[in-house]
Amino acid sequence: MKRIFRPTIAALGIVCLTGVMSCKDFLEIEPNSFDTTEQVFSTVSGATSAVMGAYDPMSGDAGYGNRLSSFFPFDSDEMQSSQGGNDAGTGRRGIARYSSVATNAEVQNPWNTLYQGVERANICIKNIPQMAQFQGGADMAAVKRLYGEALTLRAQYYFELIRNWGDVPAQFEPSVTGQDFNIPRENRYKIYDRLLADLDEAAKVVPWRTAVTADERITKGAVKALRARIALYRAGYSLSQSGVVERAPDYRQFYDTVRVECQELMAQRAQHNLNSSYEETFRSINELRRDANREIIFEVGMGGASAASDSKLGYYNGPRINASPKYGASSGAITALPTYFYAFDSLDVRRDVTLAPYTIESNDAQKATNLLTIYDGKFRRDWRSPLVSGASVQSLGYNWPLIRFADVLLMFAEAQNELAGPTATFKGVSATQALMEVRLRAFRGNATAAGKAPADQATFFTFLQNERFLEFGGEGIRKYDLIRWNLLGPKLDEAKKTLRAWLADKTPASPYANIPLTMYYTVTNGQIKFVRSFYRPAPTTAPAGATAVAWRSAITEARVADIASGYVTTRQLLPIPATSLNTNNRLVQNPGYN
Repeated sequence: MKRIFRPTIAALGIVCLTGVMSCKDFLEIEPNSFDTTEQVFSTVSGATSAVMGAYDPMSGDAGYGNRLSSFFPFDSDEMQSSQGGNDAGTGRRGIARYSSVATNAEVQNPWNTLYQGVERANICIKNIPQMAQFQGGADMAAVKRLYGEALTLRAQYYFELIRNWGDVPAQFEPSVTGQDFNIPRENRYKIYDRLLADLDEAAKVVPWRTAVTADERITKGAVKALRARIALYRAGYSLSQSGVVERAPDYRQFYDTVRVECQELMAQRAQHNLNSSYEETFRSINELRRDANREIIFEVGMGGASAASDSKLGYYNGPRINASPKYGASSGAITALPTYFYAFDSLDVRRDVTLAPYTIESNDAQKATNLLTIYDGKFRRDWRSPLVSGASVQSLGYNWPLIRFADVLLMFAEAQNELAGPTATFKGVSATQALMEVRLRAFRGNATAAGKAPADQATFFTFLQNERFLEFGGEGIRKYDLIRWNLLGPKLDEAKKTLRAWLADKTPASPYANIPLTMYYTVTNGQIKFVRSFYRPAPTTAPAGATAVAWRSAITEARVADIASGYVTTRQLLPIPATSLNTNNRLVQNPGYN
């Protein structure tokens, strides 16, 4: 979606002169001079420009426009990135296969970009409270909002650093000439605690969504939702620098933070709510408009059709398009595990939004994929409105949703179940009620099809894990959920074991016969239609007029072995980039990358 705001030359000038990281080429012109920090933060417009500059590293190839959204969250038991082997750990496949090397530029560039965002936010957080307008007058609310936005942006940048690298260097003041940049890694729990305190402060000064212009800027809902998410990770498991997966002894108290923040959001349905249609949330992204009920609480604005400021969502991922005159081209780099396709009930509407079992060919018509090559479907170039047909155009302006209201409901359900079980209420809402609100939408309100949530705590937790699995496919959440539950390894093993069982027995009497060896489809007006159920054995005779496509028979050992092929527990985190290790003598590498 076209961004509502862009940083100015003045604001960028401050950051380029004082920041630790190098600047991106944001503008096509070279500024002849830079305003001083004092000049920029003397006016509301100058401070606004500086905060907009702090938003900017979130977008683009090294941010959520591609690497953080499409490289880092995979492989998992849900999706795989870039099928077909490794790349010696030097590129995107090294990240997905858990075998990246420290010299991998696809690791280095996001690390730099996130710290660039931290530095820009630090400048704003330092200088905005010193403004005269911060103390009173007609502009005080606007200036305090900017301060809250900067606190929230810094929290998001550090959150992303921690969940990908663990303990990281943490600086909460702007960099200055002559300082010692040899900063050691800080304990992740201490950073989380600081971020939670900052977000508590930000929530007091940032307005609700309906009180301000409808754009991608942070509002109170985003602050509270991010605070709940960070508290949930603070309560979860993570890999320590000693190579041990552990959770802090005080973890339970953070579940209370989660449920408090989520309950306050759930009480503000005029601000954010579930869309009645699951598809609407993602159609709105593809059609470059706001979603109907503002279900997307926190998003990264994209635009400008450049690698620095836009996204490759719908080009890098989504169904593969092979030089279609109408739709252009896309890579189809992210595919679903066959077990993920079959995790969905046949009546669950989320399956056909989340997964796209087709390519689009040069005749503009769809062609069915085999079971191993079903693409993620929430960001589709063929759903773009208006269409962008040029095959060389890679930026479609799709925003990246960081947090949706559905996540608020499921975070509440998880925290409330942990503290009180599934049926006890907290301020009138139970874990079961919150979870079933999400699940009922998936079944179009059909309570019989949706079933009932378990009534005991342990079984409910398993049920909730699966609901998050189905709800957030392709949104960069599953891998990190599994890590904080200490389930990434077991779930990868389980998926591979199941696929090998499907592969081993292909006889008609197989226990897996209801997952057909072959599927059949027709094409009408360019759209595929499968002519038989996905949940019935393949027929002995091909249906008349239908085209066959390999289904369970497409599974091979080589493709199963390819999934997260380098995974070991100590590779849950990415390596600290080599250039950072070389320039900071107090920085030590993550376990597993010696």
